[in-house]
Amino acid sequence: MNEVSVRVATPADAHLLSVLATTTFPLACPPSTTPEDIAKFCESELSPDAFSHYLETDSYRLWLAGVNNEAQGYLMAVAGNPDNPEIAHAVAMRPTVEVSKIYVYQTHHGGPVAYALLEAAVEWARSLGAASLWLGVNQLNERANRFYLRNGFAQVGVRSFLVGTSWEADFVRERRLEV
Repeated sequence: MNEVSVRVATPADAHLLSVLATTTFPLACPPSTTPEDIAKFCESELSPDAFSHYLETDSYRLWLAGVNNEAQGYLMAVAGNPDNPEIAHAVAMRPTVEVSKIYVYQTHHGGPVAYALLEAAVEWARSLGAASLWLGVNQLNERANRFYLRNGFAQVGVRSFLVGTSWEADFVRERRLEV
């Protein structure tokens, strides 16, 4: 198995992150999500301009994971307590960091890429003094839900998540961080 390298993304990576994101995001959507809604979400949230904004915002941190010097996945984390009342009620520990996006090319599902990205986010959250990480994951995404459960994310609530014009049902999961 080839070794996974993880590095913090820079503004020069906005286009690469967008390519990764728009290729991998549809893999996490339930079959009921229309291609039109996926395209709308990708255009507004996963474009190079959107990633440029994320990379220029202090509360955001993005990582790229590579195998053989080729990007295979990314993770975006956001420091700060949730604004959404549904999520704020579900996530118990403060301060917290959101794992906003973690996506890996399908050829690397089940391998070490996602684990390496998650470990980078855990270390960053700890460096900020966070007590937990939280995330939202589609309720029908069984593979992702198993991954998060194996990595200590307990289901603590639910939220609605807008993809294009469609509201999707997500589990809210939280992982306690040992300091």
